[in-house]
Amino acid sequence: MKFYNRESEIAQLEKIREKSLTNAQFTVVTGRRRIGKTQLLIEATKNDKVLYFFVARKSETLLCEDFIKEIKRKLNVPVLGKVTSFSELFAFLIEISKTTPFSLIIDEFQDFYKINEAVYSDIQKIWDLHHNDIKINLLVCGSIYSLMNKIFKDAKEPLFGRATNFIKVRPFSTKTLQIILSDFNQDYTTEDLLTLYTFTGGVAKYVQLFMDNGAITHQVMVQNLLKEDAVFLSEGKNILIGEFGKEYAVYFSVLAAIAQGKTKRNDIEQLLQREVGGYLTRLENDYGLISKKQPILTKSRTKNFKYEIVDNFLMFWFRFIFKYQHIIEIGNYKVLHEIVVRDYKTFSGFQLEKYYKAQLMASQNYTRIGSYWDRKGENEIDIIAINDLEMVVNFYEIKRQKNNIRLETLKEKANYFLSNHPHLKDFKKKYVAYSMDDM
Repeated sequence: MKFYNRESEIAQLEKIREKSLTNAQFTVVTGRRRIGKTQLLIEATKNDKVLYFFVARKSETLLCEDFIKEIKRKLNVPVLGKVTSFSELFAFLIEISKTTPFSLIIDEFQDFYKINEAVYSDIQKIWDLHHNDIKINLLVCGSIYSLMNKIFKDAKEPLFGRATNFIKVRPFSTKTLQIILSDFNQDYTTEDLLTLYTFTGGVAKYVQLFMDNGAITHQVMVQNLLKEDAVFLSEGKNILIGEFGKEYAVYFSVLAAIAQGKTKRNDIEQLLQREVGGYLTRLENDYGLISKKQPILTKSRTKNFKYEIVDNFLMFWFRFIFKYQHIIEIGNYKVLHEIVVRDYKTFSGFQLEKYYKAQLMASQNYTRIGSYWDRKGENEIDIIAINDLEMVVNFYEIKRQKNNIRLETLKEKANYFLSNHPHLKDFKKKYVAYSMDDM
């Protein structure tokens, strides 16, 4: 699959590179695994003089040997003597950058923790001494989101405050997913599009795996996702165990509970028979895997909130793969396929709401976008979009099938909402029905 989108990120990285010609730049690129951080950096620097260092989990001496080969190949400069420490190599590159501008990408930067934690202090010391005199475009990224945040945003860490730029790589937009799917299947249906969004959430690697393997329709995507040798089956474990460490089993149980519809803390604790407040806080703030949702325009102190898994793929993985691991272990993929097909319409209905929310956010026509529900669960509105400047409030009902939408019912729910928010009485109101036909 060719390189798609990322125009704004590449433009930002190009500006950073230009700045580095006069003032050294230290850019941190974060984002979940498989999102395309490395490919973005390679694409953005393809016309530059650039070194690419991958921090493999091997001894520091062997790492330095790999890096020296890259230096000799790309910069065509001799490296005298045997270099066994990264700090020595980094100091050498800093000296070169005083007269020769170049970009340096360090991938899996957080893995220095496993090799030699002192590397971070060494980089800090060298950077502090020389950053005013050098012309280097230093770009670091890592796949363990929580560790990358700790390295650069924890005030106790040596590299705190050293980064000059932070870039978070996000999933492909709904518009980009449409473009990609159209390139591979001009006759795609809205079901195909919703399936691609539901299963991948716009994560670049997952989209690529589908497209490169000819999974361009709903049925083939489902088959591709659930076949015996599919990389997706172990993907949840592969990307999260490194984040959670020894306590991964508890975190997995919390995420599985949310995926099964236990979206309130009390419900999760009753299901798991344990206190989970600390885990929920860390999943939200440290790992960025869940978000706390409350009804739109509700005061921040309200206890009427729900948790949801932010990542579409992980939502699917915990709902179907983790939950039915016992079926996978005995190799009964036929039954797993039947379960997913049976429950897919209901599951994807929730993702359809998320799809339209993402589109409304991308339009930048509103100052607030959210959902509404009362404590009793009697009045729920899928999406409410408000423009405070133009005094507009739009109410949206989202259903897979248009004939299941009842606008009169939506208006009744909207009237209940408006009665609790009288400041909106003079706003222009609109009631909108969205189904798969409108994707």
